[in-house]
Amino acid sequence: MDALYGLIDFLLPFEWTEFMFMKNAFLAILLITPLFGLVGTMVVNNRMSFFSDALGHSALTGIAIGVLMGVDNYLLSMLGFALLFALGISAVTGSGISSADTIIGVFSSTGLALGVVLLSASGGFAKYSNYLIGDILTVQPEEIAMLAVLLVVVAVVWALFFNRFLLASLNADLAASKNIREGAVQKVFVVLVAVLVTVSIKWVGVLIINSLLVLPAASARNVARSMRSYHVWSICVSMFSGVSGLILSYYLGTAAGGTIVLVAAAVFFLTFLYGRLVGKRRA
Repeated sequence: MDALYGLIDFLLPFEWTEFMFMKNAFLAILLITPLFGLVGTMVVNNRMSFFSDALGHSALTGIAIGVLMGVDNYLLSMLGFALLFALGISAVTGSGISSADTIIGVFSSTGLALGVVLLSASGGFAKYSNYLIGDILTVQPEEIAMLAVLLVVVAVVWALFFNRFLLASLNADLAASKNIREGAVQKVFVVLVAVLVTVSIKWVGVLIINSLLVLPAASARNVARSMRSYHVWSICVSMFSGVSGLILSYYLGTAAGGTIVLVAAAVFFLTFLYGRLVGKRRA
């Protein structure tokens, strides 16, 4: 880590890099934003923004379960519950009993309410309220290493399964003709989203994590002309929003997560206007 800190001091000799917590946050942003940009493309393609939001809400119940079980590392209880939660949504949605948005809404509200009730019953909800907004400035070096491992794992999964993810999202019948089991592919993807959301919830926050998954990919759709450019734009927008939002939050004295989301939202509206102007010219 000392070598990375030295490199940051050499390349970025600014006031905000003088602080160790800002350096850690900067490194975390460089690792976590490509993940949001990459996975967010398929979240938007599959119209799963409500699903990722529900996973964020389930984090409180995961924390509550960890408290009740006496688990010191809440990440373990959050991850375990999030995986069960995601697979449960996937299974019930696939049964066709009701519309997907209704089922996700039921799971989301139940998960959030259950977490609030369990934590408030122990009289300690205020202690865990920081998970609602998150704080990237609290990230530690060992957690940065975990994010690096997660980035590699997601990149490998994406390389192995991307074509299946894409085909299953575009045409289920065509995917079946290619011997691609849509249900199995969907389960792999929801597990991937669940892991990403759970691992990052501590620094991003329950209330805004869905925005960081959706906004970069939505911005990319406004300007991309191919699937390759769609991914590149999404990752670039996500990284730009993360880095610029972090720096702005330092100078403005605002919450880093909220500032990052506002930058991403501004980029979305700019790309939306650009897409409309280009579309009118072509028409």
